[in-house]
Formats: sequence, structure tokens, C-alpha cells
Amino acid sequence: MQTQRHKVTTIATAESLVQQARALVPVLAQRSAQAERERRVPAETIADMQAAGLFDVLKPKLYGGFEMDPQVFYDVCMTLAEGCMSTAWIYGVIGVHNWQIALFDPRAAAEVWKDDQSVLIASTYMPKGQVKPVEGGFRFSGRWGFSSGIDHCQWVFLGGLIFSEGKPPEYRTFLLPRADFEVIDTWHTMGLKGTGSNDIVVKDVFVPEYRTHKATDGFMGTNPGRDTFTADLYKLPFGQIFVRAVSSAAIGALQGALDCFLEFAKVRVGDMGNKTSEQAPAQLAAAETAVSIDEMKLVLNRNFDVLMNKVRAGQPLDDINQRLLFRHQAAQVVDRCARHVYQLFSACGGRGTFTDFPMHRYMFDIYAARGHYANNPEQFGRNFGGVLLGRTNTDFFL
Repeated sequence: MQTQRHKVTTIATAESLVQQARALVPVLAQRSAQAERERRVPAETIADMQAAGLFDVLKPKLYGGFEMDPQVFYDVCMTLAEGCMSTAWIYGVIGVHNWQIALFDPRAAAEVWKDDQSVLIASTYMPKGQVKPVEGGFRFSGRWGFSSGIDHCQWVFLGGLIFSEGKPPEYRTFLLPRADFEVIDTWHTMGLKGTGSNDIVVKDVFVPEYRTHKATDGFMGTNPGRDTFTADLYKLPFGQIFVRAVSSAAIGALQGALDCFLEFAKVRVGDMGNKTSEQAPAQLAAAETAVSIDEMKLVLNRNFDVLMNKVRAGQPLDDINQRLLFRHQAAQVVDRCARHVYQLFSACGGRGTFTDFPMHRYMFDIYAARGHYANNPEQFGRNFGGVLLGRTNTDFFL
């Protein structure tokens, strides 16, 4: 069968992709109520992102992708979140899978995109899979939660542990086609309502060895796809790429909340005749939020500049303290955003309590993102601090 291609309407440059994401912001804001009501991002939005080539940023050129630096991907994600964080969230999660599949045996990507290069992959990495090794692969079963954007995807990455006597459990990602899993509608939430992060059920299916990826290969850079997908992009550690895929949307959502607050606060006069723009809490909330957004973006871009420059120079990425630092900085993002969006909300006074106030969506979406395992700053901060104090590192998702 002849391979199908989705059409990209502009020349693929970092600037044009971000510009197209920027053009979608008011459209996404307009559709956000529909996304919440339907508990999924509208199909029209997925089509718009496909047409703009946004899912191709990290994708291998062999399958129509652009193989751009991660900074472009996260810039697109943050921009989309200014209009709708649910859209940006599934963009971050689904889009990063077009990078991860390049770490697998090349037969996996060939199978996913053999007929249609626009096919998307969802995930849930919880180590919930019951795995039984058999000839040529594994028998695989289980139930997983939080598969963001699954309604728009034909494949899924699922986490599982392989147990061997006398050895620690081996974590792998298993790649399954739509025919091998069932989607269970469970997504009734207070935030990120539009992500459609439903449950996945798998009942005793066969997964060939080549459709699995070892976490140790992602940490060490010894991935099966390294001889086929040779771009510097695919030499980065999986942990560094993924954790930013589930935190960066919060930065964009915080920018959206700040824009919403500024539009409101510049003109609001309270019931007691006080102008919000003249109140110290409002002034400080605006200033501190703007500063934090700038800092978080700078750190994000600096960290990937460091990693990409090392890869391009042929230097090993073996500085564990540096990777722990970057890991902890990623884990801090959503918590920082949650504190600032609450600061903005508090400065709105009584008007902020009404359900038609547009800041609510940004606030609750950011709060929901804080619940992701990767966005727990205490856990990863304790590990990093312990290493600085001479203790053994306990985290290898770096």
C-alpha cells in the first residue's frame, strides 16, 4: 500500500512552526469549552496541528519528520497552552512519542508508519503490565490509567516490569496497536478535562521483542534504533526529554493566566471604588509571575543547549549531578506555576470566584498537572539533595 502523508502548509522552520502555533491560540481558546464538555480535544484541533506539521518536530526524517532541537518542541507546546492547556498537554505527550519510537528497534517505527505517516501514539508508562516472556517476545496484560489523547491515537506505549530470579525488575515500554487494547472511559476530572486521559485494558496479547524498549537503554544511550536514527536529537536521555513534555505546558498556561489577569486588572474597579491596578497584591502578582515565566523558559532552553552541545561535541552525558539538577528543575515547574496562578487568582478579589471567569480553566489545569508523578518536586529534590550530600542516587529516569 502506498504510504500516505499529511500535508504541511508552510516551510518547516522553527520560526514558522511557532508562528503557526501562535496563530492557533485564539482558536484553541474558543474551542476550550467544547474540549472540556466532550472531555477530549476536538478532532478539528488535531487536524489543525497535523496540517501545521507540529507533531513532526521531533519525528525522524525517514518518516516525514523534521528532527528539530527539543527547544522548538517545547516552545510550540508552551505557545499552544496559552490558548488551551489540555491541547498543549496532549501535544507534549503524543508529540514526544514520535521521538521515543526512534529509540526502539527500527522495525517498530516501520510498522507504525508503514501505511500512514500521520498515525499518532499515546502512552501510559505506569509499570502495570503483567509480562510473561515467550519465544520471540512476551505475553502481555494489564490495566493502566491516564492515557492522554488516546482517542486520537492508533498505537500506545505501555509500561511493564519483567521479573527474573536473582535480578532486579527490568522496566520496559511495550508498543501495542489499537486492535490489542480497549479504552475505558474514566476521565471525569477537575482539570485538564480535555485531555481524555482514559484507562487502557490489555488482555493477554503477544508483543514481539522488537516492539519493546528497555529503560536502561534510554538511560545509557544504548538504544536499538541508534544505528538507523542517527540524528543528535536521538542521543539525548529519554528521561530528560519526557519530563519536560509533561511540565512545559504549565508554563504556557501560566502565561495565558497572566494575560487574562492583566486584561481584567487594568480596567477593574472594585465595589469599594478601588482600582485593581493600584493594589500592591495585584502589582506583585503580575511582576512575580512574569519573572518566573521568563526564568523557567530560560532554564529550559539553557538545559537543552547544554545537552545538545555535549552531544554535538561527542562528549558523554555521564554527569549524573548535572542530569539530577536538570531533572529537579523540570519537576519544580508545575509547582511554581500553581503557586503563581493562585497568586493571580487571589488578586482578582470576589470577581474571581464566578464560574464565568476565564482564569479558572488555566488554574485548574495547572493544578491537575501537578498530580503527575514526574511533577513532584519533593521526591526528586530529596534525591538530588541526597546525592549532593554524598548519598547514592536512587533515580535513573534521567
